[in-house]
Amino acid sequence: MVGAWWVWLVAAGLYALFRCGYDNWRGPLTPAEIDAFMAEAAHTRLNDHSDPAVVRAFLEADDGKEFVMSNLVRVHPGEVAHPLTGVPTPGMLLLQAYARRFVSLLLRHGGHPLIAMRKVGGYVDAWNTAPDPGWHVVSAMRYRSRRDLMALALNPALREVHLLKTASTEATFSFPAQVMFSFALRPRVWVALLLALMAALLHLASLLLLLAR
Repeated sequence: MVGAWWVWLVAAGLYALFRCGYDNWRGPLTPAEIDAFMAEAAHTRLNDHSDPAVVRAFLEADDGKEFVMSNLVRVHPGEVAHPLTGVPTPGMLLLQAYARRFVSLLLRHGGHPLIAMRKVGGYVDAWNTAPDPGWHVVSAMRYRSRRDLMALALNPALREVHLLKTASTEATFSFPAQVMFSFALRPRVWVALLLALMAALLHLASLLLLLAR
C-alpha cells in the first residue's frame, strides 16, 4: 500500500512545476530593464496610441506582482478591409481573429484571459463621465508581471496580430488593475484541486488493485 503514495509525490511535483511557470520569481523590474524596454519601444514605434510617460510610470511602480489588463472595445459596425489581404471583413470577425492569435502569444508569456464579455445594454449607472460611446466587448487579461507585458508588447510576432486589432477596432481603452476580491477560482486553486482529484482517484485505483490480488 505504501507504493500507492507515489501519485501524491507526482501531483506535488507537477503543481510545483506549474507554479514555477505561472508565478513571477524575478521580482520587480530594475531601472536598467525599464530603460532598455522604453528605448526598444521608442525604436520600434511600439504603439502610437500609448503614452510613453504613462507606460514608464507604470513600469517604475512595479511591485513584482501579477496584474489584470482591463479592456473596453468598440468594434467597427460594418466591414473593413483586412489589413493583410484587403478583403472586406466584418469588424467583429477581425477582432475574434486578433483575440485568438493574441491569446496564444499571451499564454507563452505566462498570462491568460480571465474573462471576456459582450455588452448587452447601455450605461445604467453613470455620472461625470462621457456619454456611452457604444462599447461592444469588455475583457480582462491576466499578466504574470509587468516585465512579461513589455516582453509580449515587443515580441515581433505581435505586430502582425496588432494590425488586426487596429483594423477591427473603432475605439478602445485599456488600463491595468489588481484583483481586490473575487469569487472566481484562480488557476493556483483549481489546478491544485484538479491535481489532487486525479491523485486521489489514482491512489484509490492503486489500493483497489492491491486488495484485489
